[in-house]
Formats: sequence, C-alpha cells, structure tokens
Amino acid sequence: MPTAGDEIWRYSRIAELDLARFHPVSVSPDIVGDSGAATSGVWVDPEMTDCFDELNVELGSPVRLVIPAGRHIAQPIVIQHEVTEELGASFPGLIIDAGADSEVTIVERFVSSDNVTAIVVPKLELLAGQAARVKYIAINELGRSTWLIANQRITGERDSTVNLSNVSLGGDYARVRTHARCVGKGASTKQTALYFADGTQMHDFRITQEHIAPFTNADLLFKGAVAGRAASVYTGLIKIGKDARGTAAFQTNRNLTLSAGAWAESVPNLDIETNDVRCSHASTVGPVDADQLFYLESRGVPPEIAERLIVLGFFDEVLSQLPLGELAARLRATVADKLDARPM
Repeated sequence: MPTAGDEIWRYSRIAELDLARFHPVSVSPDIVGDSGAATSGVWVDPEMTDCFDELNVELGSPVRLVIPAGRHIAQPIVIQHEVTEELGASFPGLIIDAGADSEVTIVERFVSSDNVTAIVVPKLELLAGQAARVKYIAINELGRSTWLIANQRITGERDSTVNLSNVSLGGDYARVRTHARCVGKGASTKQTALYFADGTQMHDFRITQEHIAPFTNADLLFKGAVAGRAASVYTGLIKIGKDARGTAAFQTNRNLTLSAGAWAESVPNLDIETNDVRCSHASTVGPVDADQLFYLESRGVPPEIAERLIVLGFFDEVLSQLPLGELAARLRATVADKLDARPM
C-alpha cells in the first residue's frame, strides 16, 4: 500500500483506506453504442504504477474497444459501471485501440447510491494510432460512501488527436491519475476536467503530460470548486524529452473555494530537457470574485443567486468543451443542486 509520504500520494487520504474490509466483486458494464467494437480483453505488458494497477490486472476483466483503421463511429459508445454490492471492490478495465485515421467518442460512467460503501479501481489504456481522433470522457457519479482510485494511460502516435476529459462530482474520496504520452511526431492531447466537492468529499488529480516526439502539442484546462469541509488536489507535470523540439504544452488549473472550511491545493510543474519549445502553467485558488458579486448585486440580484450564476458560468467553459450530448444538461443540474444544497 502506498502512503501519504510518497510524493505522488502527498495530500491524499490513502491512510484512511483499509482494503481488508472489502471483497472483490465482478461488475458487468452496460454498453450502449457500436457493440461490434467491444470484446473481452487482456492486459498486454501493462505499466504498473502502484498496487491498485496490480490488483486491476490480477482481478479485473477489461473490455476492449477495437476501432478499425479508417472507421468513423458517429454516435458515442457509452459504458456504464453500476456499483451495488456493499463492501465490494470492483476493478473495471477499458482498453481502447483506435486504428489509423479512425474516429470515436467513448463515455464511461461510474454510478452508485449514497448508501453503498464500496471501492472502484478503474484502469484505462488508450492507444491512438496514426492520425486517429479519439474523445474519451469519464464521469464520476458515485455515491458519497464510495471510493474511486483510477489510473489512465494514453499513448498518441503520429498526428493523432486525443481529447481526454474527467467529470468528478461524486464519491467520498475520488482520485484520478493520468499519464498522457505523445510518442509520434505531431501528436496532440487535450485534457479537461470539471470537479465539485462538497460536504467532506475530496477530489484528487495527478496528471503527467509527457512529450517524447518533436512537434507535439498538449493543452490542459481543469476547473474545480470546493464547499463545506471538502478538499481538492491538482498536481500537474509537463515533461518534455530531449528529442521533443517544437513542442507546445500548456496547463491551467482554476479553483473556487466557496466556504471558509474548504481547501484546494494546486501544484503545476515543468520538466523541460530541450530548447525550442513553448510551455506555460497557471493556477489559481480563491473565493468567488468580489467585483463580479458586487456587479450582480448592484443590479438587484440576491447574493446567493449571484454566486450561483458566477459558479455555473465558471464551469460552463469546461462543460461546453465536453462531448456530452444529452448528458450535459443533467450534469449542469447536478452542479446546480450541489450549489443549492450548501448552507448559506
């Protein structure tokens, strides 16, 4: 088991987890969309980053999505994992193999009720072939007694484009660790995330954008809010190798603290081993802008409604970029419900 003394688990709540309480369970996902692309799969030489990766490889039965070269799938493929067993530990896996010049959108949802105590350990391996275009979004709608510890590994070949998104609204402690690698010349990744923690929730993101080949691109925008006694962590690393000249990589993390007892940590980092690159990182942590509140209140908008409008507008920049379709309205409503449920 890792500890909070490990840098990658710093600020986490891993010390609270007693894995011995849980028993392995199998959760069969519901798949809506092009079922011909889905098969059972096996992990092939997976990267092992921690004991949770090892448990997933040992105990999980991954789904494999194979998108043939040149195939364009117009409708999103939706994969839903519903957690129902008390003290169950589930290990869902997803392998996405997108062939050259293919195009696909995948939505993966994790759902449980508030009265189910469980842990979910998802693992994603995404390979985008030459000039492939892949959009993937993970949506955490777990109940408040469920933990999520996810690992995501992305590999982009020459001229590929991967849009990787995470929406984290549920769970007790929810952690997502992502390693996005641009290994082919001209590969591009875009990462977006929306997270909102209230009560005693905690959302924890550990992101690495690694550039191995020249003339690759990465852009990251993460926006979150914390209320009550909730917490969030973002640590992001742009890593540019010695052969990755001409790379452009950016990361932006914005956080709103909506209560005096809420806490957010934002730690962006750069590791650059070559010249001829363009990189930047930016992070902010703070309350709702006082000038914006004053502007709305001076025009007769009550304070609680003014703050609600500002927070929803803050999140709309991310929501508008996500491949959500009809799910977008429901997620907006969930964010609004969280805001309305806060004690003023």
